[in-house]
Amino acid sequence: MATPIIMPRQGNTVETCIISKWHKKKGDKVKPGDILFTYETDKASFEEESTAEGILLDIFFGEDDEVPVLTNVCVIGNEGEDISQFAPSGKKEIKEEAIKETIDTPVAAPVLEPEAQKAPDDILRISPRARNLAEKERVDPSMAQGSGPQGRIIEKDIIELAKKGPRATSVAFEEFTASDKKPQGTGIGGMVTASDIKAPKAEPVSMVIDDDYEDQKLPNIRKVIAKAMHHSLSSTAQLTLNSSFDATAILDLRSKLKAAAQTQSMPNITINDIVLFAVSRTLKKHKAVNAHFLDDKIRYFKHANLGVAVDTERGLLVPTLMAADTKSLSELATASKDLITKTQTGKITPDELTGGTFTITNLGTLGVESFTPVINPPQTAILGVNNITYRQKKTDNGFETYPAMGLSLTFDHRAIDGAPAARFLKDLCETLENIFILLI
Repeated sequence: MATPIIMPRQGNTVETCIISKWHKKKGDKVKPGDILFTYETDKASFEEESTAEGILLDIFFGEDDEVPVLTNVCVIGNEGEDISQFAPSGKKEIKEEAIKETIDTPVAAPVLEPEAQKAPDDILRISPRARNLAEKERVDPSMAQGSGPQGRIIEKDIIELAKKGPRATSVAFEEFTASDKKPQGTGIGGMVTASDIKAPKAEPVSMVIDDDYEDQKLPNIRKVIAKAMHHSLSSTAQLTLNSSFDATAILDLRSKLKAAAQTQSMPNITINDIVLFAVSRTLKKHKAVNAHFLDDKIRYFKHANLGVAVDTERGLLVPTLMAADTKSLSELATASKDLITKTQTGKITPDELTGGTFTITNLGTLGVESFTPVINPPQTAILGVNNITYRQKKTDNGFETYPAMGLSLTFDHRAIDGAPAARFLKDLCETLENIFILLI
C-alpha cells in the first residue's frame, strides 16, 4: 500500500513550513533513510527522510511552497497504485521538469519587484473609515489584505499596511495610488516621492565579467534573520555600553576545573559556561534587563531564560536555556553544550528557540575586542562577550599586568535608562571578578 509523507510538526508553535529544496523527483526509487526534501520553519532548517521503500509516485508541493503541518507532501508506493486519496485539498500541479532542474542544475531565483494587485474603485471592498485612514496615512488601500466580511478592507487592515509600507508623500500620493507598479521609496523613512514615480531608477551597469561571481538563492532562514535584525534596529532605541573586568579569577577557576575533569567524572566547564552562570545570578538583581518591552507594558520575568547565540552552517540561531538561574554551574555547562550541539547539527526544535528573556553572544573566541550586539526583541538587552587582552593597573607596589575581558551590553533605551544598565554591567563585572564567592 502507498505511504504518504507528511510535513512534520516541529514544535507546538509551528503551523506551516516552507519546502526549500527537493532532493528527489517524481518517479525516483527511494528507500528508508533517503533524504526526500529540505524544509524550513522561521527558526531552523530540517531534512525529511523517507520512511518507506518504493517509487516517489507524486509530489504535491514545490520548492518555496508554504505547507501546513501534518499535510501530505508526497507519496511513495508501487508503480500504478491509486494515490488520489492522498492528494491534499487544493493540490498544486507541480511540473516535474521544474523539480528536476532544481536538483540537477541549481539556479538562483531572480529578485522580482513586488507589484500590487490593485482592483478598480468600483470593486474595491473597503469601509469608509478604512478609506479615510488610508488617505491620512498615505498608503494605497488596494495593497491591504482584507480581514472583514467577504475580504472587505477594514480600519485595522490599513493600520497593518501603514506599519509595513510603502507610504507616499502628500505630493506623490495621488499618482502613487493610481500606479500599478509601486516604486521603491527614496524619501525619509522609505517614503515614495514624486521623483520616484516620474523617474524610475536605471538598472546599474555591471562592469564585472560574467564568470567572475556566483549568485546564490537566499535561504529562508537568512531572510528571517535579515528581517529580524532590520526590525530590531528600526523599532528599538539601542545603545551599547562597553566595560571590562579582571579575568584572573575565572581563568584560575577554569584551570582548576579543567584539571579536575581529567581525574573525576565531571563536565568540561568553559569560560563561556562561567559567564552564563554569573549572568544568570546577576539578572535576578536587575529585573529591567531580564524583561520584554511590549509597547504599552514591560513584562518582568522571575527566572533567567538565557538565549545563547550559536553560529551554524544555516546562520545564526539562538536556543534558550530555560530557568538558567536554578541550575548549578555543572548543570548549566551540560545543558548549554547539549543545546549548542543540537543547534549545530540541525536537531533543535522551534520550541527550544523561543522563550528567551536575555541573550548572550560570544565573539571573544574570534579575537573580537569590542562590538555592538543587536537586541533580540522583545527582550530589553543583550550581552556581548569579548576576548581577553592584557592591561596594566596601579597597585600599592606599582603597576601590574592583568588579563582583562571585555563585555558589551546593548540595551533598549525605551525600557531602560543608562544608569540602571550601567549598574547591571558593573555588578556583573564584580561578580565575575569574585566568582569563587558566587560559587560558595
